[in-house]
Amino acid sequence: MNHPDVRLYRAADYPRMQWRNGGGTTQEVACNPGGSSAAFDWRLSLADVGQDGGFSSFAGCQRIITVLEGQGIELTVDGRRQAPLAPRAAYAFSGDARVECRLLGGPVRDFNLIYAPARLHARLQWVGGAGPWVFHSSARTVLILNAGQALSVGLDDAEHHLSSRYDCLHAEGQDRLVRYRLNADGPLDACVIELSPRPG
Repeated sequence: MNHPDVRLYRAADYPRMQWRNGGGTTQEVACNPGGSSAAFDWRLSLADVGQDGGFSSFAGCQRIITVLEGQGIELTVDGRRQAPLAPRAAYAFSGDARVECRLLGGPVRDFNLIYAPARLHARLQWVGGAGPWVFHSSARTVLILNAGQALSVGLDDAEHHLSSRYDCLHAEGQDRLVRYRLNADGPLDACVIELSPRPG
C-alpha cells in the first residue's frame, strides 16, 4: 500500500514576484513536482491586486480565482462583464480568455489555481463553519490551503498542523482512498483541491 508524500508549505517562505504590468504582486504557494513558475501542470498562488487592469494569459490552462481579502472584484471576460465576485466565491475561466479586473472597494488579495485541463481533472471547494470536517479522496494530488486560524489536518492516522494563515498542505502520490480530517479551534476556513491525471 502506497502512502502519500506529505509536504507543508509555510506562508512566510512564499517568494513574491512583481506582475509584468505593475498592477500587483504574486506569491507562489506550490506547483506540481518538477514544475516551475514558467512550466507547470498546476500551480497555486496568492496575488495582491492594487489597481484595476488586465490579467496575464495562460494559454491552454484553466483558472479558478477566489477573493481572500478585500471587498471584491468584477471581471470582464472576453468582453462580457461578470457578476461581482465576493470573498470565498470561486470563479472559473479559461487561461486563454482576455480578462479585465475592476476593484470594488480598494485592493484585494486573491487565491488562484491554474492547471492544464488536458492532463488533469480538478475539484476545488471552500470549507467553512464548525469542524471537524471529514472527507475521503483517492485523488493523486490533494492540496489544503488554510485561510483562517491554526488548522490541523489528519491523513489516516497522521496529524499535520498549518499554524499560520495561508500555510498549505500538499499530499502527493496516493493510489488508494485516504481519509482527511480538518479541524480548528474556531470556524474552519480552508480550500480543498483535488487533482487527478486524465487517462490516456
